[in-house]
Amino acid sequence: MYIGINCFEDVEIRTIISSIGEKGTCDLTGKKNVYIYDTEHVLEDYDLKAYFLEIIDIYTPESMLPSGFPSDNLKLIEEILVSDWSIFSVPKECVKRIIVAICKSEYPEDSKIFTERVGLEKLCDSDFLRRNCLTRESTWEKFTSSIKSINRFHSNHINLDLLKTFFESPVMQKVIAKGDTEFYRARISDENGLKKSEMGPPPMGLITAGRANSQGIRCLYLSNDEITTIHEIRARDFDYISIGKFKARQELQIVDLSNLDKISPFSMDGFSAEWFSINMSILKKISREIAKPLRRQDSDLDYLPSQYIADYIKSLGYDGICYRSTLNKKGVNYAIFDSKKFECIEVDLVHIDSVKYEITTKN
Repeated sequence: MYIGINCFEDVEIRTIISSIGEKGTCDLTGKKNVYIYDTEHVLEDYDLKAYFLEIIDIYTPESMLPSGFPSDNLKLIEEILVSDWSIFSVPKECVKRIIVAICKSEYPEDSKIFTERVGLEKLCDSDFLRRNCLTRESTWEKFTSSIKSINRFHSNHINLDLLKTFFESPVMQKVIAKGDTEFYRARISDENGLKKSEMGPPPMGLITAGRANSQGIRCLYLSNDEITTIHEIRARDFDYISIGKFKARQELQIVDLSNLDKISPFSMDGFSAEWFSINMSILKKISREIAKPLRRQDSDLDYLPSQYIADYIKSLGYDGICYRSTLNKKGVNYAIFDSKKFECIEVDLVHIDSVKYEITTKN
C-alpha cells in the first residue's frame, strides 16, 4: 500500500516519510505526486512499524480485560487513534487500513486488537495514575471546577512535578533572541495615536485579569504579526489603532504552548506511549484553555485555569509563554511576564475601515 504523507498529522512521521524521498499516488486519498510510504518495500531506517506497535501494544482487547473494566473506556483501536492521539488526518476507516498494513507482521487483520473494542488497563491502576497523570486520579474538568469554586491557590488536582518535567522537555522550549525579531501590540486610540511609552501594559491599579495574568499583575501581551494583534483587541469599524513594534532587550526563554495539542509522542524522550495515552486529552484541553478568548458573557473566573498554568511556568523562572491565537488561525500570541525585557521601537497608527464577520451555524 502507498500511504501519502498527508494522511498523517504527526510531525515526526511526516519527517520520516519526506526523508524517504519517494513520490507517488496515495492509495487512500488518491492524491498524486505526494511523498509516500510504501508498506510493501520498507527501508530498514524508515520502518514505521515500531512507532505504531509502541502505541497499539499498550491496549488490551475487551475479551482479555479484567471483569468490571469501565465500558465507557472501550473503543475500537482506530477510534482511539483518531480521538485520543494527534497522529492522523484521515477518517478512522482509513486509519485502520493504515495500521493493518504497517503492523500486519505482528498483528494479522483478524487479530482481536483490530476486531474487538480495546481499553487501557492502566486506567484502573490508581498508583500509576497518581505518578503519571497530569491531573493524578482526577480530570481536567474537576480541576477547573475546583480552582473556580473550592480551592484557588492550592489545588491538589495537578501533578506539578510531572508538569515541570514536561515543560522542561526540549520540545516545549523556545528561545527569543535579543533584538532580531519584531513582535506587535495593538491598542485602540484616537486619531492622534499613542506614544511608544504608552504601548506597554496598563499602569498598576488599572491591570485587569488576562489569560496569563491575575488582576493587578502586569503582563505584556504581544503577537507575531499585526493582523493577529488587531484581532486580539477586537477592533471594530472606524477604530483608530496604535500598533507598537517590540523587540527583546535580551535573550528570553519561554515555554511554547502553541502546538501543545499536536506534540508528537515519538519526539519526546522520557515519556512513554502509556504516559501520552492518559495525558494527551489533558494536553489538548490545556491548549484550548490557554488560547480561548473570553466572550462578553464569560466571567474573569474562566481565566483561572490558564492563569494557574501560566503562573506556575512563571514560578519556574521562564520569561513567558506563547500560544496559538483562536481569532487568527495563523497567529501566535506571547505573554511576557516582565514587560521591561521588551522595548517598543516604533508605533504606527492605522484606521479600521471595515470588519468582516463569519458566521458558523451550530445545530
